[in-house]
Amino acid sequence: MIVMKFGGSSVANAERIRHVASIIEAYRHERPVVVLSAMGDTTDFLLDAAEAAVQGTVALDGVEKLHTDTARELGIDVPEIRELLDELRTLLTGISMLRELTKRTRDYLVSFGERMSVRMMAAYLARQGTAARFYDAWDIGFVSDSNYMAAELLDEVWTAIPRHLGDYAAGRADAIPVVTGFIAKDAKGVITTLGRGGSDLTATMIGAAMRADEIQTWKDVDGILTADPRVCPGARPVPEVTYEEAQELAMFGAQVLHPRSMLPCRKSGTPVRVKNSYNIKSEGSLIVERHAGAQPPVTAITSVKGVTLIDIVSSRMLGACGFLAHVFNQFLKWDVSIDVIATSEVSVSLTVNTKKDLGGLVEDLRHAADVRVSAGKAIVTLICDAAHSSGIIAAGFSALADAGINVQMISQGASKVNISMLVDEAEANEAVRILHGAYFGGTR
Repeated sequence: MIVMKFGGSSVANAERIRHVASIIEAYRHERPVVVLSAMGDTTDFLLDAAEAAVQGTVALDGVEKLHTDTARELGIDVPEIRELLDELRTLLTGISMLRELTKRTRDYLVSFGERMSVRMMAAYLARQGTAARFYDAWDIGFVSDSNYMAAELLDEVWTAIPRHLGDYAAGRADAIPVVTGFIAKDAKGVITTLGRGGSDLTATMIGAAMRADEIQTWKDVDGILTADPRVCPGARPVPEVTYEEAQELAMFGAQVLHPRSMLPCRKSGTPVRVKNSYNIKSEGSLIVERHAGAQPPVTAITSVKGVTLIDIVSSRMLGACGFLAHVFNQFLKWDVSIDVIATSEVSVSLTVNTKKDLGGLVEDLRHAADVRVSAGKAIVTLICDAAHSSGIIAAGFSALADAGINVQMISQGASKVNISMLVDEAEANEAVRILHGAYFGGTR
């Protein structure tokens, strides 16, 4: 048994749905469970409709047109989608009357995208002669807490999922399960969403709970690459990365699985393969617990832009054990996450990547320290074997120095699989290309 996850762009329209259906049919003999996101920009359309409803206008034309036109192009009739559109219109009418959108209502609202997507795909597969059955995630045991917009799955899903999908896995049922990503229900039966990376988490949770042979996430490139091909044309596929490496890649900007989605796999040891939906014969990249052979010095290079550097210095705190506690408490108070940090006894340099106004945070920090804020930075991260960090840093810094690019901060992650450096945002792409040439050779 395998799990196949397709994102919103993979099922954005009738043409893409036909293509994904052909991939599913090609893997039918491996007993796939399919996890889908909402079609294209449906989630954004739904949120726009919600904002309009809060202002008193019920407008559903964009979402309705996308799904009805797609069904017509595919030559299918899906009454379940019409029922969901009626329910959605009723919900938006309620929002327009109350002029209010709570987190709980928002989760209910955005769930319609995934729910319509799986009904569309199951109906089309059936039309093509492939038995398929749609499931809302809670139908196969997805139960979460009630932290709306960022719910966490409860431990009982580990036993509930095998209970619902056991017959299919054992060959006692033939219809391919097509399951909604991203959503669940809490113990009271209220719809929740799993937050960022929710569809990835749905797929890995199913795969881990079912002890699947493999979890596949399908994208538009040949797996995980050594760098973003839009930045570095010489980027090449990486055959294998570890769970830790995949987490770090995702944390620092690469379009891999969301970091939290790795947790079920790490618990069960289930491998994840990143595949190319435009090149199904490609082996893709395999994500596993540990490298089968020798670990390369550098696996990949990634970057995050829009970063702000905050330097915090206080000689008054020399020897005072409460300095770092004070600093971190202010970030907790203002709900600002820290990405990369470098410290000494009396100073802290750290980066944040947020659109929040930092004025209140900086003012609080200045009660105990001198603070300097520098925007327009970028983090360039090497996913590497940090046991050889001296040689890796030497080669990279030499290449950057030759190009006149100044590294303003460096940090080695506690996981020992990444080294991050801070550069000016305007130099980030060039830094990635230079480092790629230094570590992988060839054209930049």
